[in-house]
Amino acid sequence: MLGFSSESRGKEAHDLFLNRMPVWVDGAIIVGAGPSGMATAACLKEKGVPSILIEKAECIGSLWKHRTYDRLHLHIPKEFCELPLMPFPASYPTYPNRQQFLDYLEAYARHFDLQPHFNESVQSAHYDRDAEVWRVNTVTCGKSNSNKVEEYTARWLIVASGENAEIVMPKLPGMKEYQGDLMHSSMYKNGSEYVGKKVLVVGCGNSGMEIALDLANFNAKPSLVVRGPVHVLPREIFGRSTFSVAVKLMRTFPVWLTDWLLVFYTWLTLGNVANYGFNRPKEGPMELKHKVGKTPILDVGTVNKIKSGHIKVVPRVTSLTNNGVRFENGLTDSYDAVILATGYRSNVPRWLKGEEKFFSVDGFPKRPSPNGWKGDDGLYAVGLGRKGLLGASMDARNIAEDIRKSYESRQLAEDRCGNHIR
Repeated sequence: MLGFSSESRGKEAHDLFLNRMPVWVDGAIIVGAGPSGMATAACLKEKGVPSILIEKAECIGSLWKHRTYDRLHLHIPKEFCELPLMPFPASYPTYPNRQQFLDYLEAYARHFDLQPHFNESVQSAHYDRDAEVWRVNTVTCGKSNSNKVEEYTARWLIVASGENAEIVMPKLPGMKEYQGDLMHSSMYKNGSEYVGKKVLVVGCGNSGMEIALDLANFNAKPSLVVRGPVHVLPREIFGRSTFSVAVKLMRTFPVWLTDWLLVFYTWLTLGNVANYGFNRPKEGPMELKHKVGKTPILDVGTVNKIKSGHIKVVPRVTSLTNNGVRFENGLTDSYDAVILATGYRSNVPRWLKGEEKFFSVDGFPKRPSPNGWKGDDGLYAVGLGRKGLLGASMDARNIAEDIRKSYESRQLAEDRCGNHIR
């Protein structure tokens, strides 16, 4: 029996009057059916704990399906990206491509019989202290359930909505006046429609660098905006993944020495990247990744295209003009298209209410990884530690084990209560 207060009972009566009786979930509510949410649902199922997955899109892994470019591959080896309890197929290459990863996610969902509630967008979630449950309100927008409102209640709430839930669009002067193609990188697929055209890519993260490379391979004329200091590393060192090499080095050496070795090897293979417009931060690549979650660029050929002149590096943009942009050095240039590789952000602050103690204003746990997966009152976060798929899998395992203990204790207490009544 749940100990609902008079206030909570009054709310239930009001919901019933509106034909919206809360749906009780005997387990956990998981917001988001991307890799993080599915990994957690699978781990919970393996522990015998039920859950429901709520997903605003019409499919699993919607970011990978709808917001990624065609040539995308995993930037680190598959063994660091597999979800718990199910490895990638042995036939997959070291760096699976976009479609292979999507196929893996579909197979994962089938294997664990994960059936998310699709097209269901969470509008708000809060902890009801009187009833000691989480209340999650959703709206379903589908062909057969247009604007259907629902409320779920459960003991546990797992935030798996992702680091990349919403695109970041900068507000640059002149955006309305610009007459060329203007888009966020999430809309870019390939460079086939830009052959022979001048294209400006704003942002030099891994996505921006690879989109510029893709444009050059399609014989476009790309320019790349480098907005600030950034680490560029080769994807492989002596035929082995730079990421795996860094992990092994850090098991033996301190982070500062690992960073020095990585940067030194980069200098040997790529040369002094500062000569091509990439100034390095003061902190080393692994130190920076640990401190703020900033991922170094793993070069897959872009630097060579810059060296050969097929990609031009340009300064920061201050505004757009009718037919191009104005740079911070005062110069202007014309472009047929501008692609904003300006990243994504968490959307947690928009819908999760009253949890400022656990989540920062930018929608990430305040506690640094690997300790940011557990909050208070049955609140959890998975895949928000800026540690990629490997970090999400670790979160999922920790969360499932933690909930299992509470779930089994509650079941035992309820069984004892039932036996006493009988």
